[in-house]
Amino acid sequence: MKRQQTESATLKIRLLRLAILALAIVGIIIGVKRQEVRTVFSKAIRICLECIGLG
Repeated sequence: MKRQQTESATLKIRLLRLAILALAIVGIIIGVKRQEVRTVFSKAIRICLECIGLG
């Protein structure tokens, strides 16, 4: 009985992980299609340079 509950919980966790992974991939694809890659990289560079103190 306990083993069955554990397997059920494990299956639910795996499905949740796969759903989150699928949503992340869809988000990345949408961002690339909207040509937001350059914007994200420029903001990341700006933030890094401000934190290090070079900017």
